[in-house]
Amino acid sequence: MFNLLYKNVSRYIALSEEEFSQFSAPFKLKSFKKKDAVLKEGDYCLFEGFVLNGCFKVYYLNEAGFEQTLYFAEEGWWITDIDSLINDVPSILNIEALMDSEILVISKKDKQYLYETMPQIEKLFRIMNQQSSVALQRRILSLTGKTADKRYLEFLQKYPGLEQKLTQQQIASYLGITHEFLSKIRKKVSLEK
Repeated sequence: MFNLLYKNVSRYIALSEEEFSQFSAPFKLKSFKKKDAVLKEGDYCLFEGFVLNGCFKVYYLNEAGFEQTLYFAEEGWWITDIDSLINDVPSILNIEALMDSEILVISKKDKQYLYETMPQIEKLFRIMNQQSSVALQRRILSLTGKTADKRYLEFLQKYPGLEQKLTQQQIASYLGITHEFLSKIRKKVSLEK
């Protein structure tokens, strides 16, 4: 159960077997069925979750009431509403399982305890937060500066194989376009191959 988490952590810091055991002890396994909510808008986010299997979408409803997907989280990704978690404010995000999925969850309190007892864990999450900031910056630049065609090609590259698991509506929500426009882009891309 913890092998994937160990591989993820090992990308950033080195932990002995004993240290990893101490680090992983507070994580709890949570299972979700397709369409289950992990977090709902208005709730307080009290956790960070590491995806063991399945897939989640992290999204919000814009002013017009349409879904805008920020990202999809597959195996090996982390999910949370960092604003709600850190600033103790109601979440504006929703996190939903797109298929039967499992995550390892750590509470804010347990994470803080790890920071205090294992200094290298603070380094781990600092590096991960830096990586997340880079991804967010790239996402914003893509949404504001690239055509829908290019965003679709980036989606295919960033999430290989996920296209077959998602609905056209879910992909369009991520790209910030209508599903009708996505159909046109798919046709155009397939003709160019």
